[in-house]
Amino acid sequence: MSVIILDLQIACSIPHGLPKKSNFLKWISAALPKGKQKKEITIRLVDENESRELNWMFCKKNQPTNILSFPFIAPSYIKIPLLGDLVICRQIVELEAISQNKSLEAHWAHMTIHGSLHLLGYDHSSQSTAEEMEKLETKIIILLGYSDPYIANIE
Repeated sequence: MSVIILDLQIACSIPHGLPKKSNFLKWISAALPKGKQKKEITIRLVDENESRELNWMFCKKNQPTNILSFPFIAPSYIKIPLLGDLVICRQIVELEAISQNKSLEAHWAHMTIHGSLHLLGYDHSSQSTAEEMEKLETKIIILLGYSDPYIANIE
């Protein structure tokens, strides 16, 4: 099993009610390939303003987003286990969970897994890569005991 070093940064104005570090570790572990390597990842939990600023700075989109992924791509001569950084916007995740009729925990899990897969090189820039990524996300989410994140929950 991979050893994961998680730097969890809480930069939200309301820090209570967030997932525990142990949850993030469980979700990341489920997304990463199995092995004995050490992996380092930073997750920064932010409010909408910081999400908007980063989304503008790196994606030229002037709106907050649920998650931003920043893979660490080291030159070949540097051997460090850093995967990269995830920035997750608390308010967007909470609003999406409500609007999609999902449990908050399940949506946090989905966003963390989604971002972790981006750090591993997966993307959704084309129909085929999106389908591949969604299929893997769904498999991981279901293995963790949550519902398929791409099927609407109508109650």
